[in-house]
Amino acid sequence: MATELEKYYNKFCEDKRLTRRHGQVEYLTSMKYIHEYLKEFPDARVLDVGAGTGRYSVALSEEGYDVTAVELVKYNLGILKQKGSAVKAYQGTALNLSRFSKDTFDVTLVFGPMYHLYNMDDKVKALMEAKRVTKPGGIILAAYCMNEYSILTYGFKENNILESIEKGKVNQDFHVVSEPEDLYDYVRLEDIEAINEAAGLTRVKIVAADGPANYMRQTLNAMDDETFQTFIDYHLSTCERTDLLGASAHTLDILRKEQE
Repeated sequence: MATELEKYYNKFCEDKRLTRRHGQVEYLTSMKYIHEYLKEFPDARVLDVGAGTGRYSVALSEEGYDVTAVELVKYNLGILKQKGSAVKAYQGTALNLSRFSKDTFDVTLVFGPMYHLYNMDDKVKALMEAKRVTKPGGIILAAYCMNEYSILTYGFKENNILESIEKGKVNQDFHVVSEPEDLYDYVRLEDIEAINEAAGLTRVKIVAADGPANYMRQTLNAMDDETFQTFIDYHLSTCERTDLLGASAHTLDILRKEQE
């Protein structure tokens, strides 16, 4: 029987999300930082955990990188494979990467799993698995959905906040309390730091993957190309600012596995 997550992604097209203007901001930002760290590794081996339909893994493969992808949802995996790339794609979960040996990959992407793991233990386990298969000195890039974006948009903008509090979906500290049927989980910066500490990983930097873009969808769509490019330039110049991180819809945490 299909899980709620599988039912959701059978209808939702991740490829299209990342090609819309608000999604382009996230994609271009993530690719900028992926490339920044790939420079460290000649002939890099890349693992994309929770690869979705292959938006990142296929693009990186087409650039000549040796890319392996793991995706839980069969529908997404099918779309990835239909693209005819050189990506080695498998069905699997971020919680168990046992098909891969220790210290195999130079760069490991964990872009989807943290959105859909609903407790601290599972998030730590996913990060520990990514750490295990990454080479010493290698880089792990993990993406998160941020709490304040959910509170401000779904809670207040869409007027669900009182009902969410009443049903226990938002606690007294205005932190989202997610269950699997909610599909997404949301974190704050202190939650990410606690996950990293438990996994024994060292942060290189953390960036706002899309900054204010998701709050500005209609505005971005109405921009002419030059103005939109200027917005991209602005975002890339400010996405590492600590005063803007928590309100971003998504963050990208960049971690290094220490040399043994």
